[in-house]
Amino acid sequence: MRSDVIKKGAPAAPNRSLLYALGYTKEELERPLIGVVCSYNEIVPGHMNLDKIAEAVKAGVRAAGGTPVEFPAIAVCDGIAMGHVGMKYSLVTRDLIADSTEAMAMAHQFDGLVMIPNCDKNVPGLLMAAARVNIPTIFVSGGPMMAGTMNDGRRTCLSHMFEAVGSYYAGKLDEAGLEEYENNACPTCGSCSGMYTANSMNCLTEAIGMGLRGNGTIPAVWSARLRLAKHAGMQIMELVEKNIRPRDIMTEAAFHNAETVDMALGCSTNTMLHLPAIAHECGIELSFDMANEISLKTPNLCHLAPAGDTYMEDLERAGGVYAVMAELAEAGLLD
Repeated sequence: MRSDVIKKGAPAAPNRSLLYALGYTKEELERPLIGVVCSYNEIVPGHMNLDKIAEAVKAGVRAAGGTPVEFPAIAVCDGIAMGHVGMKYSLVTRDLIADSTEAMAMAHQFDGLVMIPNCDKNVPGLLMAAARVNIPTIFVSGGPMMAGTMNDGRRTCLSHMFEAVGSYYAGKLDEAGLEEYENNACPTCGSCSGMYTANSMNCLTEAIGMGLRGNGTIPAVWSARLRLAKHAGMQIMELVEKNIRPRDIMTEAAFHNAETVDMALGCSTNTMLHLPAIAHECGIELSFDMANEISLKTPNLCHLAPAGDTYMEDLERAGGVYAVMAELAEAGLLD
């Protein structure tokens, strides 16, 4: 095992002493050590439930014979950071996340990693780290937020909230109307309910093969999300046993598949910032010309908010990312 360097033999006796200080038993240290990278915090709605996701992941790891070891990753809420100096700090966190996760994984010689992200720069940052460290890794996101419901029954989401601000300043909406949107646009934990950057990247994580089915679409508040997390914890043990690594999964063909799914889903244009950066860590260069070629031949199958009046929960009920990929495969558009 990769972790033997900190667990086995006389030279590792000081290391073991420190691991015993953490409360680990000899029996636990004989198993693969799985780093559980949890992006939980109390400022991002998409991350407030990740402590529960991490517990489910750790239960899955233990059930499959591993020893989970949790450590954190930072995350910024782009919505809260928007409209002031905070937005200057958002994109740079992607590289801070990648660098700090690499540092933790290399310093402690984990045998595998389970990444638990959810929001805009957090998902690509952890994908970059996975490619860079290149030890067996699986992702399970915190899941999307449910759509909100207005008093008259209309469904709503964060993009409507921004539009409501414009309507207010245009004199088309009063303060009570604006407050109604405030109270209903973001009704649950989770990444915002439309096909914004967070949900785009979580869906593409699934499409590229780094997350299990449902990673991008099972709502944050559904119990199925916890079951998915447990299965991800179990699955990492198989990846470790077979030594299947991120760069074995994130091939050039897989990235082109992800770009195809991107076009079909109508994902955020920010994917054109993130997919090339992740691919670069894999030693693959993605060009905008290739993305344009893929776009020209790929139908836009989904009109999720803000492009339409359907939401992530609707995509999940319709079969999720795999249903979209099935349509694309039938048309001969996927490798």
